[in-house]
Amino acid sequence: MKAHFFLPAFVLLLLFFPSCRQERAWMPGMPLAPEDVMIGVIHISNPFIETGGYAFAHQAGIEEMKRNLGLEDGQLLYRTHISGLNFFEVEAAVRELIAKGANIIITTSWSHMEATERLAEEFPAVVFAHATGYRYNATNFTNFFGRIYQARFLSGILAGSQTRTNRIGYVAAWGKENSEVTGGINAFAMGVARVNPQALVYVKVINSWFDPMGEASAARALIAAGSDVIAQHSDTANPQKEAERAGVWGIGFNTDMSADAPGAVLASVIWRWGSYYTALVQSVIDGTFSTEPFFGSLQDGIIDITPPRDIVAWEPEILRIFEEERRRIESGELTVFYGVMETNDGGTAGRAGEPLSDGEIRNNMNWYYRTVRTL
Repeated sequence: MKAHFFLPAFVLLLLFFPSCRQERAWMPGMPLAPEDVMIGVIHISNPFIETGGYAFAHQAGIEEMKRNLGLEDGQLLYRTHISGLNFFEVEAAVRELIAKGANIIITTSWSHMEATERLAEEFPAVVFAHATGYRYNATNFTNFFGRIYQARFLSGILAGSQTRTNRIGYVAAWGKENSEVTGGINAFAMGVARVNPQALVYVKVINSWFDPMGEASAARALIAAGSDVIAQHSDTANPQKEAERAGVWGIGFNTDMSADAPGAVLASVIWRWGSYYTALVQSVIDGTFSTEPFFGSLQDGIIDITPPRDIVAWEPEILRIFEEERRRIESGELTVFYGVMETNDGGTAGRAGEPLSDGEIRNNMNWYYRTVRTL
């Protein structure tokens, strides 16, 4: 009898032992002790050896969150140089982090979206948060981004005020098929037109989120074609460095790039991810995590633009317009994409008397503003 009683108990222990070891398992609606938090982060490049750029900005936000919540270094796991161009590369990286105990997965690039969505279904006891993109579910998968186009518009005002050739270059990760990149280009072009209706914005597409050599090459091509201001939606400071070498102006992106090209950068459009990451992880700890997407703004500080350099201050009218338009955006008076807008192919976008919705801006902006050209 003892043997028969012992064997089933032993089997039961074996069956349930794996779940007993899941000390860090997350359950929807339930709090998770801070010491049980384990966060896995997927970066498109390596922010630990870079001094700026997209991944660096995300990592700065992760570090801020870690300090705010008192987490230990060992509670953070990373995979770097995961571009997302290969679905299975992203999937393998996420699986590796989960196998190491991650119960929160943060993926940081648009190109990580499909793999994140699929794995969120497979691992319901893990929180997934995806930067950019637009997909989410009702239980454990959210997305987050910001209205970066607001700061892009303001940076266009600075660029439009300083060009003398009326040709402004823009190094773009992707073409019109990507709404995130296109929305930034259009807002920037609108900002340029706000102060300089004659100027054109020339876009050079590199077809990559992270391509240091390609970014530099695109910037050189734009400068050779007459651009005397270089803006960018790409990861590294190489376009700004090329602007400085050529003696033209630049608009940095992701982080303050004035340190990389102090002689060129008029201002930088920047991300401040720390507040979101802090709120995300705190919500998991508190048991209040929601998959409702987050789409931040200038007003809540997830995006910003660095102060314009002194040369802009020497033009009081430009500085007045810049500051007034910032105030109007933060108050909600100016929505940037409003009414009927002319496209560069002779058509129009938008509706009279209405702003574009967040969904239209994030998912369906596959047109260029009337002053945009491609190189």
